[in-house]
Amino acid sequence: MYDNDDENISRCDFQDPGGNSALRRATKYNPRNLPCPNCKQPNRLTRKDKQLGYQCDQCADRVEGGYDDF
Repeated sequence: MYDNDDENISRCDFQDPGGNSALRRATKYNPRNLPCPNCKQPNRLTRKDKQLGYQCDQCADRVEGGYDDF
């Protein structure tokens, strides 16, 4: 089950531990079933990602890379 205590987040809570993504791992209790708030693509975020105000990896890469062409 997903641990909601942000202070106890471990590397295994991330979709890509050690990678570039800040998105949380999809689980039975935290499925990746929500659209990205920027590109509107379906099934990009989990409930926890949305609570944290995240966007999908592709949109984050565009912003961090200085690209704003959607």
